[in-house]
Amino acid sequence: MRITVQDGRVIKIQGDPDHATTQGALCTKVSRYAERSYHPERVLTPLKRVGPKGRGQFVPVSWDEALSDIAGRLKAIAARDPEAILPYSYAGTMGLLQGESIAARFFNKLGASQLLRTICASAGGAALAATYGHKVGMRVEQFAFSRLIIIWGSNSIASNLHFWTLANQAKRQGAKLICIDPRKTETADKCHQHIALLPGTDGALALGLMHELIVNHWLDQDYIDRHVDGWDGLRERALQWPPERVAEVCGISADEVRQLARDYGTTKPAAIRLNYGMQRVRGGGNAVRLVALLPCLTGAWRQAAGGMLLSSSGFFAPYKNTAQLERPDLLAGRTPRTINMSTIGDDLLREASPEFGPKIEAVIVYNSNPVAVAPESGKVVAGFQREDLFTVVLEHFLTDTADQADYVLPATTQLEHLDVHTSYGHTTVLINEPAICPQGQALPNTQIFRELAARMGFTEPCFADSDETLARQALVDGLSFDELRATGWLQLPIADAPFAHGGFPTPNGKVQADAPGLGLPDYVPNYESRQSSPELARRYPLAMISPPARNFLNSSFVNVKSLRDIEGEPLLEMHGDDAAARGIQDGQVVRVFNERGTYRCRVALNPRARPGVVNGLGVWWRKLGLDGTNVNELTHQRLTDMGEAPSFYDCLVEVQADSLRAA
Repeated sequence: MRITVQDGRVIKIQGDPDHATTQGALCTKVSRYAERSYHPERVLTPLKRVGPKGRGQFVPVSWDEALSDIAGRLKAIAARDPEAILPYSYAGTMGLLQGESIAARFFNKLGASQLLRTICASAGGAALAATYGHKVGMRVEQFAFSRLIIIWGSNSIASNLHFWTLANQAKRQGAKLICIDPRKTETADKCHQHIALLPGTDGALALGLMHELIVNHWLDQDYIDRHVDGWDGLRERALQWPPERVAEVCGISADEVRQLARDYGTTKPAAIRLNYGMQRVRGGGNAVRLVALLPCLTGAWRQAAGGMLLSSSGFFAPYKNTAQLERPDLLAGRTPRTINMSTIGDDLLREASPEFGPKIEAVIVYNSNPVAVAPESGKVVAGFQREDLFTVVLEHFLTDTADQADYVLPATTQLEHLDVHTSYGHTTVLINEPAICPQGQALPNTQIFRELAARMGFTEPCFADSDETLARQALVDGLSFDELRATGWLQLPIADAPFAHGGFPTPNGKVQADAPGLGLPDYVPNYESRQSSPELARRYPLAMISPPARNFLNSSFVNVKSLRDIEGEPLLEMHGDDAAARGIQDGQVVRVFNERGTYRCRVALNPRARPGVVNGLGVWWRKLGLDGTNVNELTHQRLTDMGEAPSFYDCLVEVQADSLRAA
């Protein structure tokens, strides 16, 4: 981003035209970042709760009072068992400094429970690691030169704008664009073809494509022989998936399977832009493994504009000094338990036990809003409302989670602090320089944890490291911080066609179709579907996915007025046939429900929803919903086949016209 500041105030935010990926453009959300930073409801002083939990009733206090009281409470809990203290964070800030640097040092020194950070991408990440050895893929710039682009599980116009710019360049040069998504997204509108498969059936479609590649001899056998382990078993499995079987499972036509395979098998170079939506189901890891194998079977990797990209973050691993930043040595030989952030609803309600360990007595939340974003949120709310739970939230606003806090501490935004960023969509390291001074009494996460560490009596010199020191520690030899600061970003030395000759980051350099300890990938049906749970499907016959609303980034930006004005209100998209069968009219308030809860919102009847599937657009703050709930009232806490990730899009519901009037 390029930030224009006048008299100490941001007056303009724009994309940097010199950056190869940004190319001068910003998405609608980030272009409003100044509005977010100067929001009139911004938390600008430490706040202490004075009313019941959840009511958002606070009084301002000094930093010294807040930090001293927090440290005293944490000391008392840690004296009994430090594992009763839990950090909870994710990607509200994705920088190496304001994410997990001093914060990680603090919790390692304390001996607190560890957090398994799974809520977004860990199923797909585990799948890529099992198949390619790490989270690696195409260089995003090369999509501009592809002749076929399959956009799989991604609403790129809304969530991956810079890739979409490149895809459009390819389209103008004659490339065919195909979108695979249960929802007819804004991206699907702009593609040549949309394949609206049922949620969670992507693995079956990938196997069907393999079947057609085999029987039509659209394979690069030489690439397979040289660079793929486990081909014989995979071939045998794929041959069990003719188009007719795929069509029945996926809810599409056999001809769609055949034509997609023909396009993919006969077009060079062909590229797949996979995204994380499709791995938020029970079989998400297996599905990603299967899709990741497709370019290996056709030899698409031989060309720079061929292959696949889900995440490029693995390319940064050799250049990040994670251990130096997070200091796991401060654990001093202790091995605290690990708690999965995706099961926080259940875990906050657990009593102490030999299997679970101590009851959670304190949660420190930063860079996240679990009450809104975690699955099965009725349980999450019940957990955070425990009177015996001490909760501290580092935040910009009084979010749903901050409303449950005992203390809310004002944190800086991206415009107000120093940070270093890697990426998962491109291959440049970037510096985040502060453009303005922190608003009010806001402090960077790093400084808040430094101050807490001092009050806890942590005397190790690492807790005094400045943000610039941390930034220099973040990068290993080979990337110069001074050069990064001078130029703004550094391009990693990655070949245009990184796997043209194999060389994947696996132990033997080959793609692993038959991965050690995992075997061959297969189609794994959803927990909740007509196929796997027919009795449940009789009561709740509609599959529900909950993709982010176009102008929100999960629960971020929900309170930015200009963006919320565009979105209007929480919506459930529904196909007209499903609505007619239930006597539901467009614009009506409906009850969406299952055995976990009920969510009331307005229904939009439009072709974005395919028959049998409803789209609950999220992630609205619960307090902005008709009944103080959001779509996560309906999702469950069961985990994916790999990576222990949540299964947000593996969810059955029923919908009824609501007899109550909307507030």
